[in-house]
Amino acid sequence: MTAWFKSILEWIYGVVGSYGIAVMIFTVMFRVILTPFEVSSRKGMRKMAAIQPKLNELQKKYANDQAKLQQKQSELMRKEHYNPLSGCLPMLLQWPILLIMFYAMRDVASEKLIGQAISLLTGETPKYESFLWIKNVFMADSPFTAIAPDATGLIAAGQGVWQGVFNGLSELQKTNLLTVIQQYVPAAAGLGFEEVFNFASSATLSTTINTYVMPALQQIPAYVADVAAVPGWKNVGFLLFSVTLFQNFNGLLILPLLSGVTQWAMTKFNPAMQQQPQPAGQQKGMGNFMTWFFPIFSVFICLSSNAGFALYWVTINIFATVQSILINKYLESKDAKQKALTEGNTAK
Repeated sequence: MTAWFKSILEWIYGVVGSYGIAVMIFTVMFRVILTPFEVSSRKGMRKMAAIQPKLNELQKKYANDQAKLQQKQSELMRKEHYNPLSGCLPMLLQWPILLIMFYAMRDVASEKLIGQAISLLTGETPKYESFLWIKNVFMADSPFTAIAPDATGLIAAGQGVWQGVFNGLSELQKTNLLTVIQQYVPAAAGLGFEEVFNFASSATLSTTINTYVMPALQQIPAYVADVAAVPGWKNVGFLLFSVTLFQNFNGLLILPLLSGVTQWAMTKFNPAMQQQPQPAGQQKGMGNFMTWFFPIFSVFICLSSNAGFALYWVTINIFATVQSILINKYLESKDAKQKALTEGNTAK
């Protein structure tokens, strides 16, 4: 299934010629497909919000008789034609598709990063996929991230993706790559291709990257230029972290900050979230905490992920916010018409 999603993303990329735009189209397209699930979920939420006061009354009335309480709650839900799963089940059905989308985009980004590293090693000009202010969408949108792939991203790609990329190389390309590694890394002298490029496990992949690939890359002039730090700004301590400001930095922190803002907006202005019923005894402080926790978490995730993923996150937040407003206006209009029709029939 992931391969099928990847092929769709790559097809869109082939049409528009921009990975950034392809991610946005890919995200919106599948969110539109999932809209019926979203509408169904919102209907369930609104129904729950409508009967919540009655449920709270039952909880107070039968607080000391749980068996009676469950009986009365079941009777109420049958009377109101409410299914407790109607709000959450449609949302749960969306998650597998959203996860597959994420994995598909992650695999594409990993393949591109590996391809860039191979190009640098073999003396070719790497294809850095730019988008607006971002120089390489497969690296994080940050002035503290270089344009070129680093060890963290190459290891995170996983042995499966590495093996897939190397399976697509010709024997000549493999030979040239091994020659370059052996030229720059004495420890690789006399070793065979499969000994240097060992993808049998995460441990051997880490050894391949840290012992052979990165030391070789650090001898390549083009790579050295791409990861050069601003003088005086290498591994500068900042709170609990150390950061490096790169001369050829990849971004301006715009997408990570946008992810936080749009996540806050989605929570703050999402009518469905704002109208969620509060169970008896639940503290309001928890709701306030979650309102701010998710935006902060969103910024952190997008800072540590490639710009393509951050763009995906921002696009989903914006789309979900607009979609939520439109769906709720549609449901409110539908409820108003139903109410007017009911009142009209009663009057007759």
